[in-house]
Amino acid sequence: MKKALKRKILEYPAVFSPAIEGGYNVSFPDFPGCVTCGDNFEHAKAMAKEVLELWIEELESKKEELPTYLEKPIIDEIKVSVSA
Repeated sequence: MKKALKRKILEYPAVFSPAIEGGYNVSFPDFPGCVTCGDNFEHAKAMAKEVLELWIEELESKKEELPTYLEKPIIDEIKVSVSA
């Protein structure tokens, strides 16, 4: 009988930025270079899950350590004054 592989659920922050042409660009602070996009937020979120799974699969195949993410980043807007 085959032994089932243990799997665990990991969570990583994703940054969804509105794209000029519409939709969203997605990046992952813990995985520089891992980016994707989608036509709308739901599509971008699905694409983000797919690309992150592939990225992690590649790291695992190379026996590279996965980033450990302990706390969610705080994202806020900072207002600055510039000349008009």
